[in-house]
Amino acid sequence: MQNLRFEQKMLQKLSPQQIQLMKLLQIPTVSLEQRIKEELEANPALEEGDKNEDPLEFKDSDELSNDDNTEETFELDDYLTEYLEDDPSAYKMKDGSYGGDEEDKTMPIAVENTFHDFLDRQLGLLQFKDEKEEALARQIVGSIDEDGYLRREPVAIIDDLMFAQNIFVSEEEVKEMLKTIQRFDPPGVAARDLQECLSIQLHQKLEIIEEGEHVEGFPEEELRLAIEVIDKNFEEFTKKHYQKLVRSLNVTEDDLKGAIDVILKLNPKPASGYSSSGSRATQYVVPDFIITNRDGELELNLNSRNAPDLRINDQYKDMLQTYQSSKQAGKTNKKQKEAVKFIKQKIDSAKWFIDAIRQRQQTMYRTMYAILQYQYDFFLTGDQRKLRPMILKDIAEITGLDISTVSRVANSKFVQTEFGTKRLKDFFSESMQNEEGEEVSTLEIKKILSEIIENENKRKPLSDEKLKNHLKEKGYNIARRTVAKYREQLNIPVARLRKEL
Repeated sequence: MQNLRFEQKMLQKLSPQQIQLMKLLQIPTVSLEQRIKEELEANPALEEGDKNEDPLEFKDSDELSNDDNTEETFELDDYLTEYLEDDPSAYKMKDGSYGGDEEDKTMPIAVENTFHDFLDRQLGLLQFKDEKEEALARQIVGSIDEDGYLRREPVAIIDDLMFAQNIFVSEEEVKEMLKTIQRFDPPGVAARDLQECLSIQLHQKLEIIEEGEHVEGFPEEELRLAIEVIDKNFEEFTKKHYQKLVRSLNVTEDDLKGAIDVILKLNPKPASGYSSSGSRATQYVVPDFIITNRDGELELNLNSRNAPDLRINDQYKDMLQTYQSSKQAGKTNKKQKEAVKFIKQKIDSAKWFIDAIRQRQQTMYRTMYAILQYQYDFFLTGDQRKLRPMILKDIAEITGLDISTVSRVANSKFVQTEFGTKRLKDFFSESMQNEEGEEVSTLEIKKILSEIIENENKRKPLSDEKLKNHLKEKGYNIARRTVAKYREQLNIPVARLRKEL
């Protein structure tokens, strides 16, 4: 049996403006320019303004009601009067207190050929016996990924050609063409895995030596041993089982060290020399905040790059003035009224966006200022040991903002200091107590852990247990599993993989 009942609930619902602000807070300065461009294209009432104009605030206007025509007319008339008095042409985004007008707003553009362009030029130098062979070569080159590897099986390439171009090739033809492309520059390109990539590079260098030429940094004896290591003992090499390699190859440790030094000079990612590969654009880090040391006093500014001044389009003001004049003369009609309602909608949308941008600036500045004060000693000296334990809740309590808002500000944002450009989220860390009972940041412990590993004997790297003991000697009593966690967060491999000859 079904029962019907009424239930009253208190629900918190975000307005469209709040949702827009939350989204804007999440994006870094480098992405803000594109977001503003999208809004400019979508809303004709919004335009880039003149930086010399003085900002003028809007008063809030009531929403139009469709219930009563008299009430609607009154509100529209009130809106027109209020709007025209406020001079919407001066409604703009920029606030001089957040960044200097002298800041360079241009963005560096990378003008360069891509990695695939480089391969295509080499394809153009080949002599193909028919169109099928050329199509196969282009299919292989097009399948090479951004690291320079061919990670598609021959059967997949065969299927691609058959379904997309109605061209039939055999697996032997694919492998034969692949051998040709693997001789392209850079060495190691089109390899199907790391072992093949290193092997191709070593064999190409050996060919040059056998032709009577000298290859700097690649002695022939070490080169031949390196080929044997990669081609026949790759698994032992990757696991750093050096003693096993010495025995199986019947060489001395010095001989093996020479071969490994040769291998370490190779490029495991052939396309890494090309900053723009495939369709991926070159990425730049643009700081969202700038901290400057003015004779011992720290000064904070928001980076206003890529954030054009915004205002309401003058033409929309003229349209409203025309409508008001026509209304006073009694010459308005329903079509004109609908047009004015549309104009109001676009103006309100533009105002909301400008307000959201302005609130974004204020919230970001407020949050970063609290972080600056909290970590003042670090920003003054650059000494990581002076970083205080700091969590999102600490900054939320100082600023009065919600923890989720602080999190949005900290995410994907950078601050430029005289000690380099830092990620904002890197300043947040949990606290631990040392043996003296003082609270220390986990960042400080990670820094010390990194220094211990950097100075260890690479012939006998320290295990996590020994690392734990070293930290204990320095006054940090933490568990071995915590040491392992911090080591992994620092992207430092286990002791066995840090071993060197």
